Amino acid sequence: MTHTYKVSGMTCSGCQSKVQTLLLKVTAVKNVSIDLSKGEAAIEMDKHISTSILKEALKDYPKYQLTESSHPPLIVSSDIKDEEFKSWLETYKPVLLIFAYIIGITLLIEWVSGEFVWMRWMHYFMAGFFLVFSFFKLLNLRGFADSYSMYDIIAKKWKGWGYVYAFLELALGIAFLIGFKPLVANLITFVVMSVSIIGVLQSVLKKQKIKCACLGDVFNLPMSTITIIEDALMIAMSAIMFMTLLK
Repeated sequence: MTHTYKVSGMTCSGCQSKVQTLLLKVTAVKNVSIDLSKGEAAIEMDKHISTSILKEALKDYPKYQLTESSHPPLIVSSDIKDEEFKSWLETYKPVLLIFAYIIGITLLIEWVSGEFVWMRWMHYFMAGFFLVFSFFKLLNLRGFADSYSMYDIIAKKWKGWGYVYAFLELALGIAFLIGFKPLVANLITFVVMSVSIIGVLQSVLKKQKIKCACLGDVFNLPMSTITIIEDALMIAMSAIMFMTLLK
């Protein structure tokens, strides 16, 4: 069962993430989808939840006021949202273009070098990955931290981890680019990305409709298997290079 409510006071994506996080903590709430432009929250629940309980969830943030909407309750699947009316290619176009650029440029570097060296290519690929993804996170650091705290297992307990994570990605990107302590860089990458993928897997397996924070607060990308593939790719590459460097 899904009910739609009016929520006033939301002025940015950070507000959107905050309200979504608070409402998801309410018992029996399965999913929360917020339309910032309309100031509406579609709340899917396992059983009926009174409006007073939902208001109570927002009590620590009085600027957010939840009221009943004139829309009738809908019995729909949580899979119904705006992104589903778009094609898969259109939805994930930003991240696909980024990967295409990084792959293309790093392959061009190898071609110019005269020979293809897997280890060197992976170093440059990971440098490009971390530098580009950290760039988008740093465009709106607070927005990223808010979104990241909705699913990452560390950021849920300590929101500051989102701020640290963005700069850690930047540092790793620079380290891979200049070849600074590759053994340490790969070990940190393996550990950090392994922890990061846990929250992603939990969200995808629970079919939660949460915004993916991989590109910060710039693009509204839904959490999906694409996010799992991104993290898994970094984990696999860092593991391969770490083991190779140990030989």
